[in-house]
Amino acid sequence: MNKERLMQVLLGPVISEKSTIAADVNRQFVFKVIPDAKKPEIKKAVEMMFDVTVDNVRVVNIKGKSKRFGQIKGRRNGVRKAYIRLAEGSDIDFGAGA
Repeated sequence: MNKERLMQVLLGPVISEKSTIAADVNRQFVFKVIPDAKKPEIKKAVEMMFDVTVDNVRVVNIKGKSKRFGQIKGRRNGVRKAYIRLAEGSDIDFGAGA
């Protein structure tokens, strides 16, 4: 896995009520990832970017919703999310810059 590929795997963190509770209780952080990302790639990307030790990676594929706008049918894009569990003593702080 080259460094350029690892830099493109993570699209951004998912900040929601559910992800905040998971971070507080289970040391889990949620990231949007590219659709073809594999678990080892996600693990190495998080370890490289945030300088932490990853304990476990779980991946969820979420289908896009079907929507109607009058007579026009449409569909939202699907999302692939990764739930990252960090090892004891590791932490990611997204609010450090603000």
